Amino acid sequence: MKVVLGMSGGVDSSVSAALLLTQGYEVIGITMKLRDEVSPDAQSIAEHLGISHYVMDLSSEFKKKIVDYFISEYSIGRTPNPCVRCNEYIKFEALLKKASELGADFIATGHYAKIEPNGKKYILKKGNALKKEQSYFLARLPQRILSKTLFPLGDYTKVQVIEIAKELGLTVTKPESQEICFIPNSNYTKFLHERIPSKDGNIVNKNGKILGRHTGIWSYTIGQRKRIGKPRDKPFYVTHINANDKTVIVGDEEDLYSNRLVADNLNFLSDLNEKTFETQVKIRYQHNPACANLTLQDNGKALVKFKEPQRAITPGQLAVFYQEDIVLGSGWIK
Repeated sequence: MKVVLGMSGGVDSSVSAALLLTQGYEVIGITMKLRDEVSPDAQSIAEHLGISHYVMDLSSEFKKKIVDYFISEYSIGRTPNPCVRCNEYIKFEALLKKASELGADFIATGHYAKIEPNGKKYILKKGNALKKEQSYFLARLPQRILSKTLFPLGDYTKVQVIEIAKELGLTVTKPESQEICFIPNSNYTKFLHERIPSKDGNIVNKNGKILGRHTGIWSYTIGQRKRIGKPRDKPFYVTHINANDKTVIVGDEEDLYSNRLVADNLNFLSDLNEKTFETQVKIRYQHNPACANLTLQDNGKALVKFKEPQRAITPGQLAVFYQEDIVLGSGWIK
């Protein structure tokens, strides 16, 4: 059988290609050009493994659907997650299209997650890689993509993958991906400042008292620690951002905690038997899943009530709902 594999030139996708070959698949490597240049490592690895390799130029679509979205979300006081959106709208759709063109049976990536059949559906599960586990970033994928996708690294840890690369003589020079691939040196403020016009507003406390001024709500996110020039023994934290009047609200760290959120644009991967059920919820990638009750509302949104208050629930981020290691679904925090 034939599989189209997304190849960045990094160790994860390179080892994925090697593992698929050992499993008897005919592997075709696809490198997606999302920005100005493509690492030559993917072509080199493909030649080393003796597999075909193509480059797909997705830079125009990537700018429209990911970069422009990122800028737009920050401009209205939300904190976006471009990596989740890229998987949903760019990478997997492109691989599936290429697989159809080449007559391939499956697509694959080097993500640390698992997919298992469950009756007529496919379930997404956490990978074995602990800190590298990536099911969170894949929770938006629909069934039509899950049914055609392989994750060769699902049962491996990062340490094991690096060892396999050494054993196979895979020389990988491409560094690990940075936090946001299109922002040089992860300098969000500089990137946004060059693309969003400055719009002054007030920095206020929770009672509405003006404490200072800012030059753009896009340079703030919920939970951010800020000193704003006022004499104080402890720092302020950003607790809310009001895009309508360009106000940034600050408070003490305890003001960051909340026991509920509302999520919309829901994507459930498993059948739900009840409108209210217990689940574990991640409100960002590095967040430990927290126990909560989720209620599906008639307006198509979900109300999540945590058993313990959670720190810095942030509009624009993805809430992913788990049942142990199974991804039930997800929704964007409203």
